[in-house]
Amino acid sequence: MRHRTIHLFRKGLRLHDNPALLAALQSSEVVYPVYILDRAFMTSSMHIGALRWHFLLQSLEDLRSSLRQLGSCLLVIQGEYKSVVRDHVQKWNITQVTLGAEMEPFYKEMEANIRGLGEELGFQVLSLMGHSLYNTQRILELNGGTPPLTYKRFLRILSLLGDPEVPVRNPTAEDFQRCSPPELGLAECYGVPLPTDLKIPPESISPWRGGESEGLQRLEQHLADQVHPADTGLCGWAEGWVASFTKPKTVPNSLLPSTTGLSPYFSTGCLSVRSFFYRLSNIYAQAKHHSLPPVSLQGQLLWREFFYTVASATPNFTKMAGNPICLQIRWYEDAERLHKWKTAQTGFPWIDAIMTQLRQEGWIHHLARHAAACFLTRGDLWISWEEGMKVFEELLLDADYSINAGNWMWLSASAFFHHYTRIFCPVRFGRRTDPEGQYIRKYLPILKNFPSKYIYEPWTASEEEQKQAGCIIGRDYPFPMVDHKEASDHNLQLMKQAREEQHRIAQLTRDDADDPMEMKLKRDHSEESLTKTKAARMTEQT
Repeated sequence: MRHRTIHLFRKGLRLHDNPALLAALQSSEVVYPVYILDRAFMTSSMHIGALRWHFLLQSLEDLRSSLRQLGSCLLVIQGEYKSVVRDHVQKWNITQVTLGAEMEPFYKEMEANIRGLGEELGFQVLSLMGHSLYNTQRILELNGGTPPLTYKRFLRILSLLGDPEVPVRNPTAEDFQRCSPPELGLAECYGVPLPTDLKIPPESISPWRGGESEGLQRLEQHLADQVHPADTGLCGWAEGWVASFTKPKTVPNSLLPSTTGLSPYFSTGCLSVRSFFYRLSNIYAQAKHHSLPPVSLQGQLLWREFFYTVASATPNFTKMAGNPICLQIRWYEDAERLHKWKTAQTGFPWIDAIMTQLRQEGWIHHLARHAAACFLTRGDLWISWEEGMKVFEELLLDADYSINAGNWMWLSASAFFHHYTRIFCPVRFGRRTDPEGQYIRKYLPILKNFPSKYIYEPWTASEEEQKQAGCIIGRDYPFPMVDHKEASDHNLQLMKQAREEQHRIAQLTRDDADDPMEMKLKRDHSEESLTKTKAARMTEQT
């Protein structure tokens, strides 16, 4: 049977390595590429902010252009998704709906509802994995039906699975020519809306532009930029930055990203994580030496997979209450302090510069995220990680259900992270890698004229020095909202008490590296495993 198919784009906003789209083209006489813009769903389920809206619309426009080049089009249909599917299945005599499988509860519910419509209206639903490296259900099965709660346990399960499936081939113009295109005029009826059509604030200054084309270009350019001057060819740069990448050695307050900066494209599916994984595998295969998980680039992809797996089988993963792996902590409820943190008014320039970059650009370095999150939660303000997670979900271009919640639990020491006595200092941490404060001067221009010795602590400058800098602390820029040492010492005791009272929950996500039995396990490990353990410790210490 040759189907009449709606291919429903959700997160896989790309043509390369798109299994569900390729299956639609191979099984159909006509394919309608559709994106349903359900604003109520996106607002309630995804909490998408203005920067993310711009990135999404740019990604849809790019996908529309790429499909047009292959003889097809993208139909962006606005409305409630169940009504849109019902109406257009009947209008276009659809016999099949294809879509990429996702693990978020709201996307699972969407797929279940579409399958229910299929049973009612008589169309088939084909859902294929494409957003993750592995089928998370298979990982759960190999772990006895429960998620592996530590990275080491997770890697052991992956060793049983072997490498991820290889990416599928790219669709061609011939693939689309074998299917009739959507009726003439539909592309004009269902175009990509402008931000003004959706009452979204004007374009931001974010350096990230959405779309598969932009993501692929950034990937190729990033790899090319890492060539050492004397290097030529693949083997040259295989020995360079990519092979030697170690996450803890990247700089949180560099003015340009010192990591790949590709995360927004992976989170929306503009780039295939499987394609990137195998690109890295080819590089590693030709390098004499390369970094290892968890700090290597491939290790970062596996961390993503780890959080996807745990989130897929953990109830209430994005909440504290009802979350079986999360410490239940009596966080303070303080709307005023939360607002100061969110709007870059804490009085600590390093933290405020981070939050300013986040609001302006939609991206910050992972260590900057660590510093801002620690300050909000266990470090200084003792405000729930859920509140910070919501702010990041709104503002980050790479906001991701699983990774965002997982990292916030980690950074608040509510799960996964157990060296809770290590607290980021909002003064010393930034100064260590940027002693001149260039990052602060860029994002907090009100402080740009302070001498370097005061740039992280402008309140310590004399009144005369503040006048010379053109910024009076307490008038033009706030005093620190807390005494860091007093607040962090007090919070440390609160955390210690919570972990002692909930010892069994605290142990759920404790890795082997934290266990007294580690020495026995080491004797059973290979030399490579020992290297990985050492690398993991380096990450924690940094």
